[in-house]
Amino acid sequence: MVTRWAPLIALVLTACAATPAREAAPTGIVSLNPCTDAILAEVADSQQILGLSSYSSDPAASSMDVAKALRFRAVSGSAEEVAALRPALVIGSTFTAPSARSAFARMGLRFAAFGIATNVAESKAQVREIAMLAGHPERGDWLNAQIDAALAEATPPPGPLVPAIVWQSGGMVPGAGTLIADLLARTGFINAAALRGMQQADLLPLEQMLAAPPRVIFTAGNPLANEDRMLAHPALRALTGTLRAPLNPALLWCGGPSIPRTVARLAQVRREVSRRPGLDPGPLAPRREAGLMRPAVPAFAGTTN
Repeated sequence: MVTRWAPLIALVLTACAATPAREAAPTGIVSLNPCTDAILAEVADSQQILGLSSYSSDPAASSMDVAKALRFRAVSGSAEEVAALRPALVIGSTFTAPSARSAFARMGLRFAAFGIATNVAESKAQVREIAMLAGHPERGDWLNAQIDAALAEATPPPGPLVPAIVWQSGGMVPGAGTLIADLLARTGFINAAALRGMQQADLLPLEQMLAAPPRVIFTAGNPLANEDRMLAHPALRALTGTLRAPLNPALLWCGGPSIPRTVARLAQVRREVSRRPGLDPGPLAPRREAGLMRPAVPAFAGTTN
C-alpha cells in the first residue's frame, strides 16, 4: 500500500517545498500618513496597529471614520515618538522628511513610503502593497473588489460627458493627472479645469467662473471659512444652466476606501443632471460612446488663469 501511494506522496511533498511561505505579519505597525492610515485600518488586524497619524483623529483632516481612528494612538510623526512604540514597520509618504527616514534607518526600523495616487490603478496598487506588508493580501483583494464594484455601479450610460469643475477651498481646482479627474471621467464628467489648461492647485477666481461656467460646480470647501465664501457667492445663483453640488472635501484627499464614497456622490449628481433638462450637457462636452471620447473645443478653452 505504501509503495502504491509513494509517487503521490513524493509529488505532494515536492509541491509543498516549492511553495514559498508567506512572510510573517508584522506584530506592530505605525502609519504616519492619513491616506495610508485609512487603508491600513481596513487591511490589518487592530492589534497590529500601534498608531495612526494624528490627522486621522481630526475631523477636519481625516479621510477615514474618526471614531475608528480614535481607537488607536494618534502619532505626530517624530522619530522619537515612533521609536518609543517599537514598531516592526513604519508606513509613511514620499514627503516624509529625510531626517526622519535617516533616524528610522539608524534605529533599524523598516520604512515603507507611498506617494499620492493619481488614478484608480495607482490607488489599488497601494492597497495591494499595504495589505501585503500587513500580511493580509486577501484583505487588499477584498478592498479592491469593493472599489471595482463601486466603479461599475457608478458607470454612466453612453452619452455626453458633462463639463464639471471641483472648486475647493480658496478657489483651488484639481488639474489633469489627479485621482479626482480619473473619477470624474469614470462617472460621466470631464474635468473642465483641465480643459482650461489649469494645473493641480491652480486658483480659479469667481469672475472667471461666472464668465464661463461649466454644467456642474462641485463645491468642496468649508462653508463657514472666510476664504471659501466665494464658493457660495450670491452671483452664482444667476447660473441657471449650472448645477452647484456640495462635495465633502475629505473625499478628495485620498484613494483606497474613499473611492467608493466619492464615486457614489459623483454618480448621484450625474443622475440629477440627467433628470434636469435645463442642465443638458449640450455641444460643449465630448461624446462617450463605446469607451471612446471625441473631444470638442469648449467655449472657455481660451480662458487663461
